[in-house]
Amino acid sequence: LEEKEIFWSELDEVMESIPTGERVVIGADFNGHVGEGNTGDEEVMGKFGVKERNLEGQMVVDFAKRMDMAVVNTYFQKREEHRVTYKSGEEEAKIEIEKKTKWWKLKKEECCEEFRQKLRQALGGQVVLPDDWETTAEVIRETGRKVLGVSSGRRKEDKETWWWNEEVQDSIQRKRLAKKKWDMDRTEENRQEYKELQCRVKREVSKAKQKAYDELYTRLDTREGEKDLYRLARQRDRDGKDVQQVRVIKDRNGRVLTSEESVQRRWKEYFEELMNEENEREKRVEGVNSVEQKVDKNRKDEVRKALKRMKSGKAVGPDDIPVEVWKCLGEAAVEFLTSLCLCLNGEEVC
Repeated sequence: LEEKEIFWSELDEVMESIPTGERVVIGADFNGHVGEGNTGDEEVMGKFGVKERNLEGQMVVDFAKRMDMAVVNTYFQKREEHRVTYKSGEEEAKIEIEKKTKWWKLKKEECCEEFRQKLRQALGGQVVLPDDWETTAEVIRETGRKVLGVSSGRRKEDKETWWWNEEVQDSIQRKRLAKKKWDMDRTEENRQEYKELQCRVKREVSKAKQKAYDELYTRLDTREGEKDLYRLARQRDRDGKDVQQVRVIKDRNGRVLTSEESVQRRWKEYFEELMNEENEREKRVEGVNSVEQKVDKNRKDEVRKALKRMKSGKAVGPDDIPVEVWKCLGEAAVEFLTSLCLCLNGEEVC
């Protein structure tokens, strides 16, 4: 609560420093509900708020009154899904972001081994996967979420942080807490603690970078090492460019279009031509006899070779299970996938 009061006090100071007559618009999420209805607060808000007012929402209303401003998104009636930005079950308090299982951790042998053990426990100690696809897929997904964790759902920052590790993260968190402590109580002791943690973070960042580079150099002869190197090179190439995206296009005569409207119109023309162009079709040969024959069985060695040829690090399909899972499970996966292929071919009872 004290930190929030400090925030509002500092925001008041910023507002008071703005010259009179300037129009001010604050675009932010203050993590508060101002509530439905505006009885008693008609001068600063409309009737279309969200839920019941909470403490943070009251702070927003009080700020609007102090600064003679208005909570403008409460003056317009909107659909429910456009009014709420946070959800958690029945409570609207968490951002609705799709999170992904961190399957890439299976590259590490210790994570792969832990995944195999937990999966075996989930199956009651059995080594063989269930015959039913839905059951197997759900157990794999659930075990992956528990063992490997899920992503935050946030967009990756365009920074070179591929060397990041948990030790660096913990040190930076301690430094942030020390900075807050010093901001609230400007004693020499707090300042010294913050400065020491600053130096420690710099040392640990340097060590983490060196360790990551050493590991990259040792993996250069592998396919995964090559992928990491190219990814790093692409990132550095992007970082060296002033413009990340170029929103221009040429028209059919080669003239460069720069306005958003003309660019959109040109794309529309292009796709209309592309999708409606008539192409010559080869004539079908009539009277060709079809030959029906039984498909050869998918032997285990075929499945094993297919898994070996499949590349890791590819996007998952609708089942959210990447090839890394099957490679990690080894012969148990070969047995299951072989049985599944035979079932799909109608050569085994599903």
